Amino acid sequence: MNREATVSGMFYPGSPAELRKTISELIDKETVKEDAIGIIMPHAGYIYSGKVAGETISKVNIKNTCIILGPNHTGMGKQFSIMTDGIWKTPLGDVRIDSGLAKRILANSKFLTEDSRAHLSEHSIEVQLPFLQYFNDNVQIVPIILSGSTGTVYREIGHAIAKSIVDLKQDVLIVASSDMSHYEKQESAVMKDNMAIEPILILNEDELLNRIREKNISMCGFGPVVSLITAAKELGVKRAELVKYQTSGDITGDYSQVVGYAGIIFKKPIPQKMSEPAELAKNAVSAYIKEGKTIAPPHPLPPVFQGKAGVFVSVHKLGQLRGCIGTFNPSHQNIAQEIIVNAISAVTRDPRFSAVTADELPQLDYSVDILTAPEPVEDISELDPQKYGIIIEKGYRKGLLLPDLEGVNTVEEQIDITKEKAGISAHEKVKIYRFEVQRYK
Repeated sequence: MNREATVSGMFYPGSPAELRKTISELIDKETVKEDAIGIIMPHAGYIYSGKVAGETISKVNIKNTCIILGPNHTGMGKQFSIMTDGIWKTPLGDVRIDSGLAKRILANSKFLTEDSRAHLSEHSIEVQLPFLQYFNDNVQIVPIILSGSTGTVYREIGHAIAKSIVDLKQDVLIVASSDMSHYEKQESAVMKDNMAIEPILILNEDELLNRIREKNISMCGFGPVVSLITAAKELGVKRAELVKYQTSGDITGDYSQVVGYAGIIFKKPIPQKMSEPAELAKNAVSAYIKEGKTIAPPHPLPPVFQGKAGVFVSVHKLGQLRGCIGTFNPSHQNIAQEIIVNAISAVTRDPRFSAVTADELPQLDYSVDILTAPEPVEDISELDPQKYGIIIEKGYRKGLLLPDLEGVNTVEEQIDITKEKAGISAHEKVKIYRFEVQRYK
């Protein structure tokens, strides 16, 4: 179907020439463009939010496909609506829907429904299109409208988006369309909006939802933003960056009832070269999870894998621990074999977690600690939780804690945690050993 422009001449100029001129005055022509996974853009009339939108979109490269998530202001259509075919019209020309990607997202989500009614009169996606066309006149879109719901739903849709992008190996920009606080005094709006922006910048969608609920923040597009944060984290984004914030009062001079506007970018991560031990752990996990086979050590063995040592392999997913298994003392012929066995165990046998699935593999990061031989400690003054890991032993009970762990700042904390891991009570006398590690990521 053809979706006609419904707010042309109201939210933005209806004349192609005037529209291009308006956008050219709103963008930043001098800024350096960066690759981004996603952006948050406001969707009010250009006279109010256009400067925030223009400066934000000026900082990113506009991909050939943009997924645009907007809130439902009209109440029409399905609750979670996606269009998978058709053309959206604007004064700058037609914008086609990327049907292949749209249909893949629909197939990957149990909540999204094929529907056009929710889109017919909704402005939150339409107002983004001229900005996208200005920078890329061949841009295609996937339009998604989300009504009010729970974080569970929004996260599932974000996961479906990320999975579809990975499945199709497409380079895509995700746009979350949202204004911030609505019709509050300037001071209140700025305070509340800062409270919403803070968790967005650290990609904490749960805290964003908590603050919106507890502080009564009238941010209309929080659902699209939660979906964006979820997808961005799964695609490797670590932090977001605020480009510009202002309110309607900054434009009109009337601060009695304002609407807030924020422009935020989610930069594409720069791939870091992986160390040989971490790459071996990754390859071991991938082969085992996908094919059920255990890879052989590299031949000939690089120097880092020669010799014997205890090894711990830690696996994180989106910054959160997903598995960690290791050996205090060497159990295999060389360090490479130690890494392979412990990497597989970390993702399949850590009792704190279920086994890793193939879908999770693109989201995993690996850290390999190669241990020095433990040496006995006579006095705790010989310990340093940043430099040394420790082993605590009482009879058959034994616990180990690696060095330089977040939240472990004192020797006393290090000892208490290690005793607890080993099932040793605080008052029992124990043997303590220390070791150092070479950490590879």
